[in-house]
Order: sequence, then C-alpha cells, then structure tokens
Amino acid sequence: MGFRSILARPFAALIDRQTRHWSAHPGDTQQKWLTQLLTKASGTQFGREHGFQDIRTHADFVKLVPVRDYEQLRPWVDKVTEGVSDVLWPGKPLYFAKTSGTTSGTKYIPISRDSIPYHINSARNALLSYVHETGKASFLDGSLIFLSGSPALSDTSGILTGRLSGIVNHHVPGYLRTNQKPTYETNIIEEWEEKLERIIDETIHADMTLISGIPPWVQMYFDRIQVRTGKKIRDVFPNFSMFVYGGVNFEPYRARLEETMGTVVPSIETYPASEGFIAYQDSQYSEGLLLLLNAGIYFEFIPVEEYFNDRPTRLSIEEVQLGKNYALIINNNAGLWGYSIGDTVKFVSLKPYKVLVTGRIKHFISAFGEHIIGEEVEKAMKLALQRYPAAELVEFTVAPQVTPSSGLPHHQWLIEFSRMPEDLEAFSRELDNQLRQLNVYYDDLITGNILRTLVITPIRRTGFIEYMKSEGKLGGQNKVPRLSNDRKIADALARFSA
Repeated sequence: MGFRSILARPFAALIDRQTRHWSAHPGDTQQKWLTQLLTKASGTQFGREHGFQDIRTHADFVKLVPVRDYEQLRPWVDKVTEGVSDVLWPGKPLYFAKTSGTTSGTKYIPISRDSIPYHINSARNALLSYVHETGKASFLDGSLIFLSGSPALSDTSGILTGRLSGIVNHHVPGYLRTNQKPTYETNIIEEWEEKLERIIDETIHADMTLISGIPPWVQMYFDRIQVRTGKKIRDVFPNFSMFVYGGVNFEPYRARLEETMGTVVPSIETYPASEGFIAYQDSQYSEGLLLLLNAGIYFEFIPVEEYFNDRPTRLSIEEVQLGKNYALIINNNAGLWGYSIGDTVKFVSLKPYKVLVTGRIKHFISAFGEHIIGEEVEKAMKLALQRYPAAELVEFTVAPQVTPSSGLPHHQWLIEFSRMPEDLEAFSRELDNQLRQLNVYYDDLITGNILRTLVITPIRRTGFIEYMKSEGKLGGQNKVPRLSNDRKIADALARFSA
C-alpha cells in the first residue's frame, strides 16, 4: 500500500464530514454564497450598474439582475478581454477558459483566483468521496492518465488563456503529478491522432490504475492500444481500477467500453464546466450527481418550458422539485451573473440535492412541436440496445428531416455501430417505439401521420472521427451534439455514411 492511499483515507473522512454539513443546510449555504458574491463584487462596474449594494434576497436579485447568455453578457466580457480591471469581478481574471460556442463563436469564460481552487478541490473531492464510501484507495498509487486538452496557454491582454482541462492541468497537486501521464511535452501536441500515439508510447508499459477523459476519446485510446497489442485493456493494464469521466452521458458508450476493457471498472461521473465545478457522483449506490452548493456558485433554476419567456420563473435551490427539467443559471466567484450555462438538469434527490444532466437548452428537436431532448434520445437508445444486445454502438446524433425526397417528414438518426444489429429494420422499430413511450408529443405526431417512424442512416466505421477531424474538433474535450433542430451536422455527417 502506497503513501497516497494511506493518507487518502483520513482526508476522505474529513471531506465527507464537511460535505455532510453543508449539504444538510442547502438554503443557508446558498444564501451565504449569494451574500458573499454580492458583497465582494459590489464595487465592480457590473455591481454598481445592477445595484448590488441594495440586494439582500434572491427576490431582490431577480428584480435587478436579468438572465443572460454569453452573447448578452459579452459587452462586459469584452472589456475584461481588453484588459480593463474591476468589470465583473474585482481585479482581472487569473485565466480565460476558451470554449467554442455554436452561436457566439469563441467564448472567453473568466476564472479568478477565488474560483480556481474550487475547480481543483472539487475534482479531488470526487475521488475522496469514493475512497470514503468504499474504502478503496489503491488506484491513487499507480499511474494516472488524464486525456485532456493542451495545457499550453496563450495571452489575452495579460490574462493566460486556454482550454479548461489544460488550465486545470497546471494545478494538479504535487502528490499526484509525480505519477501523472502523459508528459507536458506530449500533452501540448495539437494534432489529436499524433498526440494519441505519443500517449500510448508513454503509457502502454505503465502500471495504469486511473484513466480520466470523455468516453468516446477514451474508447479511441483503448482501440489504438488493442490494435498495437491484440489484447483486452485488462491484460494491458491489470491494475486499472478507476475510470473518471464527464462531458457526456456514459450509458451509450458503456457496453462497448466494457467489452474493450474485458471487465467492469468502477467509475465516477463528474460535471465540470468552465463556469465552475457543478456536481460529481458521490455514491456508487444511488442515482445522480451531488450538486456542489458550497463551491463558489449561487445557483438558479428556470423551468425549461419558461426559458424563452420574457420573465421566466427563477427558482432558488429550496424551490426546485423532483423530476422536472430546469435550465441551469450560474452566479459565480469569477464574475458571471445570471449566466445561462446552456445545460438542463433534473433533480433525482432533494436530501441531498442530486441532479442528472438531461441535455442542452438549445439542443433539442422541435421541428413539429415534439420538443425531444437529449435525455430522451439517449434513454431510447439505451433501451433499444438492451433489447438487441448483439448490436454495439460507437456514436450517434439525431436531426429532423423536414423535406425528404419522398414520403413523410421524419427524424434521422445517424449511427455508427461497431457491430450492426442483425435486423436493422427491427432495431429501428424498437428505437422508435421507445422514443414514442418517452415523448407523448412525438407519439401523437406518428399516430396522426404527421411524421413517419424514424430513419437510421448507418455511418461507416470511424465516420464520426473523420467528421470531427474535418471540422477541426478531433480529440480533447470536443464532442458531437446528441441532437440538433437543424440539418447542419446531419448533412455534414451524411458524407460519411456506410
């Protein structure tokens, strides 16, 4: 037993006691953060313009601070990127997390000296919660691989700028850095396929015990290892005992990853974002991710059906209900105020508050009023694969086909299989039936002959990778949206059909 696993257990017990305390007092914890955030930012340009000194309650806040997306907050962000101090948060940001927006182009999300510790400590606490619950900590003693974006940072008016995962890479604790892979020199390689081969060179003979990354890119890493060795991952890394992931729902990828690994490895789901570390899986035995109410963020929630209203209802943590979909709104200690992060969540527990990420507020299909969301297409796929276990999924996305060359409009599912269903037509019917059971509006459209049943377009092997490469988005934290209300992605992907 190594020193890391020995020291982790008492530290995990301490973190668990602290977590239990704040999670038992959710309202007080969030009100504390609202007060702290407003007090510290009251002298900023944004704080003065929005009367922070007069805000005492959430109701006051709602009256004075509107909900904004990035484009609406951009006038203030642009001043920060120009080097102006005290605009959204005291001083200047420590970093800009650079992300790609579908409508706003490149986004620059501020990360402050106040907020960066919560990005790092929350990731640590996710691991420690597992250690405390299971008593297992040996995965900390071996080599740890983080499949992430480049840690190379650029300069924006004196502010270091890069991908969130690259920024966080600079803050990996010293006690973990000694067994972290890949090396900095490999990690800064921009071309993903070259980088992946170098990562394999560095890790294939190491005692890998923890692997972290987005599932489709981890699968690509595993596939390349199998090509080199002809072995299951369990035979290459016999002590591999922890998989940490985030960014996408694991379920559509689980079967193929586990088949490649040749075993079932414990996993921890995390919900990191440039705007803050939002939640993590705190238990192997209950559903949902623990919402981090004591991590520099004051949360608000808008019922999704009201999101596009002029004055949507904005709920505090104590006002949410189980099973309802909410748009997530962030107010944080880097200067984001009433900020719509774009994600939707659903609460599966209120004691403590736990969520599932159900999709993106702008990623849906409602070409005919059906308003299908990511949670529904992923669940339909999961249930269909359970009925047809011989089929094996790589990746998929869904889009409406409003003007087909013949027949009724329909939903097009572009799917890459590593193993095709024996009867694709029967699989298609099952997938459609599952979606009809999950979404009554879609069912009504099928029943009323407004839509025909869904159509599957098989994508050739590596087709999604080729598509991402053609878009300059291969690797790192990039991922294909699960569904779209237009044809842009579907038409581009159709070039890679089987």
